[in-house]
Amino acid sequence: MPTGHRALDDLLRYPLLSAVATRRTRRVSRGTSIDAGPLSHTSTSAPAPLSPLEEAVLVVSTGLTGAVMHDGPLDIPGGGEELGTPFMRVLGRAASSPDNAQATTFFLINDDGIWLIRRPTDREALASMPPRWEDWSEADWIAAANLVKQRISDRRLEFPREYPFYLGWNKQLSNRPGTSLFLPVVDCTRAVINIILILLSEPEGERPVFIDDWQEFKPGNPAEVAVWIGAALGLTGRRIPYEPIEGIKWIRDGFVNPEVNVPLGLAHAWRVDYEAFFHLQNLMLVTHAMRLGGWIHASVFQPYIFQRDPDKGWHGLGFRMHEPDKHWHRWPPLPAPLAHPVGIDGVLEGLCPPYVSSMNDAVDRLIEEKYGAQGAYGDRSMFATPYRRSQDAEAFLTKASHFSPKAIQYTKDICNYIFDTYGRFPAHVDAFYLPGIWLQVSHLELDYYAKYFQDRQVARQIEHDGVWHGERE
Repeated sequence: MPTGHRALDDLLRYPLLSAVATRRTRRVSRGTSIDAGPLSHTSTSAPAPLSPLEEAVLVVSTGLTGAVMHDGPLDIPGGGEELGTPFMRVLGRAASSPDNAQATTFFLINDDGIWLIRRPTDREALASMPPRWEDWSEADWIAAANLVKQRISDRRLEFPREYPFYLGWNKQLSNRPGTSLFLPVVDCTRAVINIILILLSEPEGERPVFIDDWQEFKPGNPAEVAVWIGAALGLTGRRIPYEPIEGIKWIRDGFVNPEVNVPLGLAHAWRVDYEAFFHLQNLMLVTHAMRLGGWIHASVFQPYIFQRDPDKGWHGLGFRMHEPDKHWHRWPPLPAPLAHPVGIDGVLEGLCPPYVSSMNDAVDRLIEEKYGAQGAYGDRSMFATPYRRSQDAEAFLTKASHFSPKAIQYTKDICNYIFDTYGRFPAHVDAFYLPGIWLQVSHLELDYYAKYFQDRQVARQIEHDGVWHGERE
């Protein structure tokens, strides 16, 4: 059904497969000149920032979209229980997220400053969410975007236009006046703790020993060495090269299987960075459907982009950079010995020191976020949202298993080991991980494209102003 708004109707009618088939990178924003020898172009246009509606559609496209379904088994064939409570949120987002951790936060950068696109609570989001986007007016889109935008700076992100801040073409075309950029940053603190808990909720005989493949095995007393070596892989006398994290006592207890190992170094970002890439693809397709130019490319590099130091010409996100309190005899691999971004005080804080008193506290906080009164499995009426009958939701919650006390304690042991060994958490990836790419969205410098490229390369963009702004060029 038409909304009565020309631009929104045009957007909502555009076929998904058409967006996929004609998705292209279009880099040159309005007001940008190109020095390219015989293909040079001098712009006579002023930069043209996105309208509030255009930006709102993109902001909302990264947000929550409705309740997830717990459409999985609770029992293991042959006996035992599957973990029934792996997720961290009740509402799902516009992109797939491991364990619905929704670890990706977007920052919006435009001429007006830097904005955090915050993640509202499930109840807050549900209250502002209509049944269908087709029912929204222009005012609804803008109000929904304003609900989640939180200003963190009143000026545009800026860095010297040289390497190591910008690379190649990006020095001239990236982060230009009039453009809007969407930068994903991934909170690994909560997701890593949750993933460790999930792995330790595997059935008997399948729960792993976590090993630190950045540290050589440092044996304790001979009895511990015998227990570990005799059990590992069933090969008597095998030399164990890596440090088993508190593994000896958990092997003795029978809680973990020494033949199943999880190396922390191989885990890296624990796959939670995938969500950011799905979001960027979604945004790229929406950008094209809106008849705008879009360009996914390398952002200003880490660690610079996290920092704000006017004396150096660095105007970044303003994260707190936590320096590990360690004196290294032999430096471990990067990023462990480096200062890492742990959050923006009072705005976006990782589940790690200095925002918690200890890693025990961090694990307890995560358990509360999942199972407490406001958590995914504690707010029973919110959990029931996708079910036909509330009694089915209640039956699921009654049956679904939680993390066991042993899983929680071993997780605390692992998290404490990481912080005690490296002076930071996590150590094998940063607390806030930067995938290193952002999306630039802009009105295009159409005179440049008309001069050098076939119209079919920018066919939708040529008609943008007429559809979205009531103008025909």
